[in-house]
Amino acid sequence: MEATDVSNKQDPRETATMFRPPVNRAMRTLDRSFFRTTIPLSAARIFKPSDISNVRKELAKSDLLVLPRVSSVREVREQDGSAWKALLLKETFKIDGNLADKSTWSSAMQGLVEKGTVSLEPYDLTLDYGHWTYAEIIASVLPEDLMDDMPQGFTQVGHVLHINLRERYLPYKHMIAEILMDKNPTIRTVINKIEDVGSKSVFRTFPFELLAGENDLNVIQHEQDCEFRFDYARVYWNSRLETEHRRLVDKFRPSEMVCDVMAGVGPFAVPAGRKKIFVWGNDLNPHGYEVMQDAVVRNKVQDFVTPSNMDGREFIRTSGQKLLDAEPLTVTIQQKAHRDKKRKLENSAPPPPQTYTRPNVVDHYVMNLPATAIEFLDAFPGLYAGKEELFTPSTGQKLPMIHVYCFSGHSDNEVDDHIDICERVSERIGYKITVDDCVGGSGDQDVELAIHNVRLVSPKKQMFCASFRLPRDVAFRKV
Repeated sequence: MEATDVSNKQDPRETATMFRPPVNRAMRTLDRSFFRTTIPLSAARIFKPSDISNVRKELAKSDLLVLPRVSSVREVREQDGSAWKALLLKETFKIDGNLADKSTWSSAMQGLVEKGTVSLEPYDLTLDYGHWTYAEIIASVLPEDLMDDMPQGFTQVGHVLHINLRERYLPYKHMIAEILMDKNPTIRTVINKIEDVGSKSVFRTFPFELLAGENDLNVIQHEQDCEFRFDYARVYWNSRLETEHRRLVDKFRPSEMVCDVMAGVGPFAVPAGRKKIFVWGNDLNPHGYEVMQDAVVRNKVQDFVTPSNMDGREFIRTSGQKLLDAEPLTVTIQQKAHRDKKRKLENSAPPPPQTYTRPNVVDHYVMNLPATAIEFLDAFPGLYAGKEELFTPSTGQKLPMIHVYCFSGHSDNEVDDHIDICERVSERIGYKITVDDCVGGSGDQDVELAIHNVRLVSPKKQMFCASFRLPRDVAFRKV
C-alpha cells in the first residue's frame, strides 16, 4: 500500500465554530475530559414513530443538522422512563420556550408544525473527545503559528505508526502520538524517527524513540496478498512503496528469471513468486534474509523464490555463471478440477498440469537501494563475457533488464533529473547512456531506457527507477 494516512485528514476550519472542539493552546499533556462540551440546539419532536421516515425526507434539504459522525435521529428519554423520537435541526433554528422565531423556519417545517406532526423542542447535543478526529483535536491544542503545516501524513507498518516530526513539533510529540493512537484502533505503538534512514546502519534501519503504546516492533504486514512478519527495528520497510512494488512486479512474466539484488524482506521477490516467476532474492541484512526465508515458506513460493545473504556486488558478479551452472528446474502445478456449479458435479478429466521452467539466463535485475544502488552497477561489466552465443542475434534471448532505484534532485524540469541519472549510470557501467535512448526517443533503442518517477521524498529529493537493457558492450566486456 502507499503511505497510510491515519490522521483522519480534514480541515477543521470547514466545520462551524460551535461544533469544533474546545481550544486549549497551552495543553502539553493530553486531557481528554477537557473536550467534553454541550451545544444548545433545536429538535423536531415526532409524535408518531411511523412518521419519522417521511418527516426526515421532507426536512432533509433545508432543516436537518448535517454534522459528520452525528446522526440527526435522536431518542429522548424522560425522567418517568418514557421516550420519544426527534430530529436534530440546524443551528440556525431558534426557539425560546413557547415563543418561536418562525423567520428561521422553512415552509416545510411550518407546515409540519401546523398539522401537528411535529413540535419544536430545545435539545442539548453533547460532544466529547471520542467524537472529534485527530485533525480537529490537534488543531485545538497546537499554537496558531503551527497550524498551517500540521503533522498529518504518517506511515503504518502492522500495528506500528511511524512518524517523522519536524523539530518545531517535538515539544508536542507525546500528545500527538497519544491522539493518533486513540483515533486509530489498529495502532498499538507510535515511534518517531530521530535520524535519517541508513545514517547508523548499512541495513537501512533508523534510530527511533517510542512516543506512545507498547514497546513492541514485531509486526505483521500484508502487501500484494502476501504476509510478512518482521522486527521493524531490524529491517527496512516502506509502506509508501506498495504501488511501486506492484508496478514493477507486473512487468515480469511467468517463468522469467529475476535477480533481486537488495531484496529486503521480499516485497518484490515474494509477490513475484506468487505469479510463478523465478526469483533469487538477496539481502545483506541477516535478519532481512531470515524474514525473507520465513515469507517464502509462509506464502508458499519456495518452488520459485530462493533467498540468499550476500554482498550485492558479489551476488551480481556470480549470478550469471551460477545460474548457467545450476541444475535445470521445472515446477509442475496440478490444476484443480473444474466444478460445474449447476450440476454440482466435477468434470471427470481435470485440466492438464501447468509447467514452469526456469531459464538459464537472467531476465531482470532489481536494485532497490536508492541511496547507493547506482554504485553497484560497476558489478555488471563482464557479466556474460564469452557467452555471446546465448543471446541475440544468435538466439531470441535478450540481455537482462536492469531496474535501478536512485534519488535525484527535484528539479523544475524533470529532464534535468533524468540527465543526472543517465550520467551517473554511465559512469558506473563504463558505457554512455543518454535520455535520448528512452523508448521512442532518437537514441539507441536497444537500450530501452525508461525512467519512472516513483515519489517525492522531500521538496528537493525525488525517487526514480531507471530501467534499461544491459548493453552488449558491458555484458560481454572482458574484465
